[in-house]
Amino acid sequence: MAVTAQPKKRINVTFPQPVLDLLETVVPARERNAFIVEATEEALRRERLLTALRTSSGAWSDEDHPDLMSVDDVNRYVRRLRETWMPHAWEEIVGERVSDD
Repeated sequence: MAVTAQPKKRINVTFPQPVLDLLETVVPARERNAFIVEATEEALRRERLLTALRTSSGAWSDEDHPDLMSVDDVNRYVRRLRETWMPHAWEEIVGERVSDD
């Protein structure tokens, strides 16, 4: 995400001294703000993903999908899905391309 393209707001953040010392050692002075923003964005994405995973936990149950209990069942299901929208012959592929023009 481009930090410069969006409005900014200054905040006051307190770091433990060892973390601040390490930050000053590892990241050059003029790059620290961007580093902290990027690290915060990454942590927020991870938290949103974990929240989504926790929220959706249990949404799928084997009892609701007895037709998809084995690898062969899943492969068969995916094959059927693909057959419904994929062209079956080269002529169909060419025909779709011609009709798009």
